[in-house]
Amino acid sequence: MRILLDTHIALWAFAGSPRIEKVRDIILSPDTEIFVSVASWWELAIKIGLGKLEADLKELRWAAKESGFSELPVRGEHTEYLQKLPPIHKDPFDRLMIAQAMAEPMRFLTVDDKLEGYSELVWRIR
Repeated sequence: MRILLDTHIALWAFAGSPRIEKVRDIILSPDTEIFVSVASWWELAIKIGLGKLEADLKELRWAAKESGFSELPVRGEHTEYLQKLPPIHKDPFDRLMIAQAMAEPMRFLTVDDKLEGYSELVWRIR
């Protein structure tokens, strides 16, 4: 199974947050390939630059690599899926990651209940 992590889920995984316990078995399964989107790095870079998040982006990317997570680039095909998405949610990063999950295809793991309306590929942690 291939899974794309929403930005906050990726942060929880790197920090060892107890919030990740509900999906730890899925993430650690040898049958699962985990991805972090370049869109997440972009989102985090903006938040760090604006002072909304205290973190080191280079260290976060290193943590992802050390965790065995793959980096998912943004490709033109993803934008074609993006333009077709209904206006369910306005966050551009979430919308781009949903489009990536649909184009690849892979599951998108999130806690955002607004995103479930996009596709059966969205898995919401409850």
